[in-house]
Amino acid sequence: MSKNTINRDQLATFLATELQVSRIRDYCPNGLQVEGRNEIGTIVTGVTASIALLEAAIQYQADAVMVHHGYFWRGEDMRVIGHKQRRLKLLLQHDISLFGYHLPLDKHPTIGNNARLAEVLGLRADGRFGEDELGWLGGIDVPGVMTMADLQNHVARQLGRQPLLIGDPAQRVGKVAWCTGAAQGMLDQAIAAGATVYLSGEISEPTVHLARETGVAYLACGHHATERYGIQALGDYLAQQFGIVHHFVDIDNPV
Repeated sequence: MSKNTINRDQLATFLATELQVSRIRDYCPNGLQVEGRNEIGTIVTGVTASIALLEAAIQYQADAVMVHHGYFWRGEDMRVIGHKQRRLKLLLQHDISLFGYHLPLDKHPTIGNNARLAEVLGLRADGRFGEDELGWLGGIDVPGVMTMADLQNHVARQLGRQPLLIGDPAQRVGKVAWCTGAAQGMLDQAIAAGATVYLSGEISEPTVHLARETGVAYLACGHHATERYGIQALGDYLAQQFGIVHHFVDIDNPV
């Protein structure tokens, strides 16, 4: 049975508009990063364009891989050697395109990482904060989640990993702010926006002191764990829009 396909460049144009790529300053190119075959009928999505993900895409006979963490980050070594050479060689040998969407995918109001994490955790978004309004702000609508200990346990159940809590477990949850991934640097902006608790993926040494000194609780829930949902939703959306085949591959990552 034949499958639907979409032209590679038409897909790139569609996603540039849908994710409003040109409106956000980023640390990497968003969109088509490695050019493969012209027609795309099967895509594989994942959080990071690791060798393991590329090998899975080859097994699925994918025409394109779509990720949140792609290649060519600002400040990285530009030489095509080592693991970078191996990754690019796999894509080029198998004529597979690579699409990467970083901050635009975090921000998208319905299929973005923050939006999808909110759905998974039962968070209610009432506003935004921070540069490019990347941070989300609101509350939680989950029965029985009243204290930080309750919220920590709820997050652990939903994400399948125990988050690190900085703060008093008995503290009432109150106003919740969140931004997925490595957004621990936005804690001060979340505090200024009125949050009493902030959820993100990673945590840094200064984050601990800021949370302790301000009394705003911090939950480090895992970079990978908080960013599995947006790219999966994007792949499902494309499958519905264009009738192409989508496989999400979750390469385990403890960070």
